[in-house]
Amino acid sequence: MLSLVVGASASGKSEYAEALTLALSPACPRVYLATMEPYDAESRARVARHRALRAGKGFVTVERARDLAELDTAPLRGGVVLLECLGTLAANQLYSPEGLTPGAYAAVLDGVLHLNAACRELVVVSNEVFLGGADYAGDTEAYLRLLARLNRRLAAESTRAVQVAAGLPVYRRGTPPASLIGWQCRQIPRP
Repeated sequence: MLSLVVGASASGKSEYAEALTLALSPACPRVYLATMEPYDAESRARVARHRALRAGKGFVTVERARDLAELDTAPLRGGVVLLECLGTLAANQLYSPEGLTPGAYAAVLDGVLHLNAACRELVVVSNEVFLGGADYAGDTEAYLRLLARLNRRLAAESTRAVQVAAGLPVYRRGTPPASLIGWQCRQIPRP
């Protein structure tokens, strides 16, 4: 089963996706599929923050920046996989030193569907797109269109499609597990 969790930057989407993964996997393996390639101090700090947030929660981390369709899924069978995040995966697949990579949409979609077929539950975190303006430099619009297509397709394939805004999940498809009804992001300050 596929769950898509979408939200803007700092919306609480990652925290909610982790809570959803924990709720869906009370007695089975949990895999955190990390797609970020840490290349500078900021990205290394972000990776460290995410590792600290999931410490002690029973996740096994698998790092894979692209080409998910080639991933050996034997260790994932019967488990719940949290893919963090589709936006990073799409960027990794789309861009190369030579420029835009043709076939990025098919490569990312095939990879996600490959994972979904292998595990018991797949929770995919993705970014909201087209919220930042209308004039994009360089190849940014190609990336945004790629991610929008992927979000639409995965939402259509999903059992659950959740939009997280201001730390609150809004289900667009499916229903939350009972343990997550009334859930609120802990990282967003409360009055």
